[in-house]
Formats: sequence, C-alpha cells, structure tokens
Amino acid sequence: MEIWSDVVCPWCYIGKRRFESALRAFEHREDVEVEWKSFELDPTTRSVTTRADGPSDAHARKLSAKIGRPVEEVRELIAHVDAVAAAEGLEFHQDVSVPANTVNAHQLLHLAREHGVQDAVKERFLHANFSEGEPLGDDDTLIRLAAEAGLDEAESRAVLAEDRYVDAVRADVAEAQALGARGVPFFVIDRKYGIAGAQPTEQFLQVLQRAWQESRPLTLVGGDDAEACGPEGCAI
Repeated sequence: MEIWSDVVCPWCYIGKRRFESALRAFEHREDVEVEWKSFELDPTTRSVTTRADGPSDAHARKLSAKIGRPVEEVRELIAHVDAVAAAEGLEFHQDVSVPANTVNAHQLLHLAREHGVQDAVKERFLHANFSEGEPLGDDDTLIRLAAEAGLDEAESRAVLAEDRYVDAVRADVAEAQALGARGVPFFVIDRKYGIAGAQPTEQFLQVLQRAWQESRPLTLVGGDDAEACGPEGCAI
C-alpha cells in the first residue's frame, strides 16, 4: 500500500484513520506493507516558524483568499471537517494551525522510512499540526517532533542541512501525478487499485480484500491421482 499525502492536509489525517480502521478489520493485516509518499499541497507556501499566540481566524482568512470563497463560508467548511475528524477519534484545532512549507517534513519522512519509523513520524507530524498548532515549517520543531517518534536528532539535522531527500520528494510528487492523482490522500494497492480521497472505512476494507484474493494463487485440494481427464487421457 502506497499512500500519497501531506502533513497539513486535514483529509489526509482523516483518511489515515479510516484506512487504519479498515486495516485492523483485515485478517491479513500483518502482510500489508504501508509506505507513505510525499505530496506538497502548495510548494510555494511561506512558513510561519512560531506557534500562534492562541486561536485566531488566520487559517480561515488564508483559505478564503486561496479558494475565493467568503470567510464565513470557509469557517463552516472548517467546522464540518473538524466534526468529521471528531467522528474518527481525532481532535482538530485548526484555529491554531500556522502555514508551513512541508518539503522538509517530507524529507524527514523519507529518513523515517529507512529506519522503520515512518508511520510514527507521520502520525506525530499530523497530530502536531492539527491538534497542537506546532509550526511544521520550522526545522528545529520538525527535528524535535521526529525525535519524539524515534529519529535521531543529529541525523535529522544533517538530512535537512544537506537537502538529502529533496529529489526523492519531488519524484514522489511526479509519480503521483503520473498515476492520475489530482489531490490527496491518494491510496494505491499493488499498483492495481487506486483510491482517491478519504473514503469510508468499508471501501478500504473491500479493496484490501479484493486485492488480497487476486494476489493469491489457488490452493490445490486433492492429489495428482484425482479423478480427472487431461491431455494424456483420463484417470481410471
């Protein structure tokens, strides 16, 4: 399972929870390998590197300007997303989220995959953004959060200083576009099934089951001496 998403995308966090619920219900979950792929919603974003002083309307106003819809309507949209998140057990506080360019967050997620802690780092970044208002565009913040999820601080700092995985991040984005993704989250199973958006848990489970069945060879029941006919004749 490859999942393209961004750490400042609310539907990506909701989709992560729904997929996880499906995975818990999938009897072959131990055989599912999950890889988080990079996707930048807006590579031109300029980061705010400090936490907000408290709840504000800045996020709604910024989003209003970006999508060209009235602020009051955007507030209602944000409230709707927060309610959907709550139904999945997530506590969103988007009124304290601050703008972040996420390329460095994605670089650390590539490092995390090499060390087997990618999901933990992904979860930490998402929670930090949507529930805590941490500035994910600040390198020191990213390094601290990644360390809390299992990465070595010195190695993380070196990765960001060298831009070690920038090319890998760009390649992930290009790959998503080549596969037909127009937004995130975008889930791909066995490079055969694509799921766009934070679909219901039931749909994730159905696709997991279908992909599993199609990837398994038939189990032969009976022996070679079964009563059957073949090119050389029939068993007697």
